Amino acid sequence: MMPIRIALFALALCATGLAHAQDKPKKTKAQTRVLLYKEQLAQQFDTVKSVKNVFKLNPLIFFRGEVPLYYERALTPKLSLEVGLGFTARNYLALSWVGDDADEYGAGTKILYNPSYHIGARFYFADDIEPAGVYINPEFAHLVYSKLIREKNPDGSLSERQRLDERTYNDVRVMLGYQSLGYSSNWVLDFYGGLGFRNRDNIVVKEKHIINADPEPDEYLYDDVRENKNVIAFFLGVRIGVGF
Repeated sequence: MMPIRIALFALALCATGLAHAQDKPKKTKAQTRVLLYKEQLAQQFDTVKSVKNVFKLNPLIFFRGEVPLYYERALTPKLSLEVGLGFTARNYLALSWVGDDADEYGAGTKILYNPSYHIGARFYFADDIEPAGVYINPEFAHLVYSKLIREKNPDGSLSERQRLDERTYNDVRVMLGYQSLGYSSNWVLDFYGGLGFRNRDNIVVKEKHIINADPEPDEYLYDDVRENKNVIAFFLGVRIGVGF
C-alpha cells in the first residue's frame, strides 16, 4: 500500500511540474505576440505608404474672426505634431463670456489683419499607422484682433482722428476630439471640443455720447481702457481637410 501512495504522490508532482512548464511558454508567446505587433506596427509606420500629413481648414471659426490653416504631421503611431498659421479678421459673434465683441460695420471702423499662431501635440488613444481616432490635444494659441475707430465730431460726423482698439489673447487649450479618414479618399473630418485658459490683454476704446441742450452741441468723449484678465474659454467645432 505504501509503494502505491508514493507512486501516486510522485505522479502528482510530475503533473504539477508539467502544467507549470506548459504555462510559461504561453505567457512568453503572449508577450512575444505583443512585441511583434508593436515592432510590425512601427515597421509599417516607416515603410507602408499611408496618410502622415494633413492640411485642414476650420470654416466655422471664420465667424469668430480667424482664418487659420492647420498642418498635422504624424510622428509615431500615437503621436503627431500640429501647427496652425492664419490671420485674424472681422469678428461677427459677440461672445461676452470669453470677452469677444462683435465688430461694428460702417465707415467709422477699420479692421486690421494680424497673424495668428497655433502649436500643439496630439496623443491618439489607439495605435494606428495613420492619424485617426480619438485623441487629446494640448495646444498654445496666440491671437491679436485690431481695429481703428474714428472719433466723431459734435455733429455726429466722422473726424480724421483715430484710436486703436486691440484685443490680444494667449491661450493654453486642451481639446478632446475624433479624427476620421475617408475609406476611399483622403478627406479628413476632425471633430473637437474643449476648454482653454485665456490671458486677455485688451485696449478697449470707450465712447461716451453727451447730449446737451440746444444751442450747445453734443459731445463725444473717448477713453482707452486697458484690461488684463485671465478667463476660461470654451471651444467646439469641426475641421475639414485632406491627407497625403
